[in-house]
Amino acid sequence: MKKIVVLLVICLGASQLFSQTLFTYGTNAVSRDEFLRAYNKNKTPVENKEKSLREYLELYYRFKLKVKAARELKLDTLPQQVFDLQNFRSQVAEGYMNDQQGVNKLVNEALQRSQKDIHLQHFYISLPSAMSAADTLKAYTAMSELAGKLKEGTTDYAAITSEISRKYMEVKGQDMGYITALSVPYEIENIVYNLRPGGISRLYRTKSALHLFKNLEERKSAGKWKIAQVLLSVPPGAADMELKAIQSKADSIYALLVAGADFSSMAKRFSEDKLTYTNGGELPEFGTGKYELPFESKVFELKKDGEISKPIFTGYGYHIVKRLHQQEIPADNSDELFMATLKQQVLQDERINTVKANFIKTVKVKTGFKRNPAVSESVLYRYADSVAATKQVGIYPINNKTIFSFAKSKVKGSDWLNFIRDYKLNPDTYKGESNEALLEKYIGTATLDYYRMHLDEFDQEFKYQLEEFKEGNMLFEIMERNVWGKAANDSIGLQKYYNAHKATYNWAASADILLFECSDLNAAEAAITALRSGKNRFQVMEESGGKVQSDSGRYELSQLQLPAGMIVEEGSITKPSLNSGDKTTSFIKVLRMFPANQQRSYEEAKGLLINDYQGYLEEAWLQELKKKSPLNVNTPVFEAMLK
Repeated sequence: MKKIVVLLVICLGASQLFSQTLFTYGTNAVSRDEFLRAYNKNKTPVENKEKSLREYLELYYRFKLKVKAARELKLDTLPQQVFDLQNFRSQVAEGYMNDQQGVNKLVNEALQRSQKDIHLQHFYISLPSAMSAADTLKAYTAMSELAGKLKEGTTDYAAITSEISRKYMEVKGQDMGYITALSVPYEIENIVYNLRPGGISRLYRTKSALHLFKNLEERKSAGKWKIAQVLLSVPPGAADMELKAIQSKADSIYALLVAGADFSSMAKRFSEDKLTYTNGGELPEFGTGKYELPFESKVFELKKDGEISKPIFTGYGYHIVKRLHQQEIPADNSDELFMATLKQQVLQDERINTVKANFIKTVKVKTGFKRNPAVSESVLYRYADSVAATKQVGIYPINNKTIFSFAKSKVKGSDWLNFIRDYKLNPDTYKGESNEALLEKYIGTATLDYYRMHLDEFDQEFKYQLEEFKEGNMLFEIMERNVWGKAANDSIGLQKYYNAHKATYNWAASADILLFECSDLNAAEAAITALRSGKNRFQVMEESGGKVQSDSGRYELSQLQLPAGMIVEEGSITKPSLNSGDKTTSFIKVLRMFPANQQRSYEEAKGLLINDYQGYLEEAWLQELKKKSPLNVNTPVFEAMLK
């Protein structure tokens, strides 16, 4: 009964929305929008719409009556109710603390870009912070000339970088191998994924360098790979003889593996990769851009699971790789697990900062954010430096001054200085940001905190969820008090109800049985043999050494899981039935048969009786509530819903 009511609560969420009134109960009103929102939440196809709506209206009316009764008893103020609501609020709120549309756009962009890998050539000139304007101009001139030569079709990258370096300043070139979405900084990804094969990027400047990129070629995404390896390390500066000895050892291990040696055992015995040898050489799943191109290319040549590579030489040594699993990147968003993982990657990537910044701008408007021009940034920065130097918030003129405000709260100078103290003195958070950057961070944090605390004022969907949970929780509490608990504990009432309805509690065709639960099939067969030899259930359990347990009881035949076509009679023993979940086995022995329509005693009927008595108490209670708050349906509004 409780489960049924809890499921009903999910459907009967409440929210006071401004629209046409559909019905009233006493002095309370329910809008058309609120009702339809609840009705449509778990609506199933129906043939008779009017009948469906009328039935649901009655259910919703009954639900609202119970919640109203709970409010009148102030059940929502109970400590446990308050705690549950706050806990639910904190869990749900984070889902509303971002621009979901912006996040979805980034996730879809990452999915689209993940469909291909780009082989990238990178050129750059370092730009020291002390570089003069003349040298900066020279750097731009050099990179522009390099871009021109690349556009002409020059592919001898070493030669052109050497030539331009002699002419202007040092230019470096680097083959970055294949990259894919989320494998390089977002700004670079944006540049590269807008290039066609052979295309040259515009000049791109960072704080430390001037960059140029060329899309050498593209391929379909290599997907996600799971491999294991045996690594034989090569010491730095190893002599030729030592190198040949390591190579010979790698070849020998490869030959053993090809001959059938267990890869995991060989990795544990020979691999010098300290991070993976203990688990058979297995590396974490990876995709394009994780490892150097020579290693990655050889791995991606493995065509099927279980295939083993010849020794691959890299700067780390000789790798013998076994392909364990390869998964293609989904072409669309139908793979829920992949999309959930991709979304988490996006949320943890720097690209999300743009969405966050835009979200904060939107939230500032909603929350009524206002800066106090009477307290300048220079004053805030000066006292921030004082706090960082003294490591404490002293008595400063700005402490009690409002530095910015929201619609319903003000932020003081002391709040800002406490933030500075906690942030700058924590090496895990402070990364040398300027006071200007920290003020922007603090304003953003304070804005989001205020928005979170007042979220139900800004987001109708969130407000609806809170109210739905609150009313459901109150409903559960008052049902426990007025129905469930009362029915279970009212022995006198239960006995009276049984006496008044005794004729309804009859047995269908039934049997006294022994139910045996066995650890496995062998234990079950041994128990059946023992029973047929005349041993009783207790002897069977004792001799099984704990492998057999049994219970007895009277059950209606329809409740028993009997083999199809079995004729049930006294003394019958069913065939063992295997439980697919844990391989345990069960069977039944029939002790005595009973015909249908025998009277259930009070104790035999108690389970059914409590359930029926709950329904009786609930209906009697509802009739009282209906008298206090009668239903009045706005017929024109209801009929308009039928169209």
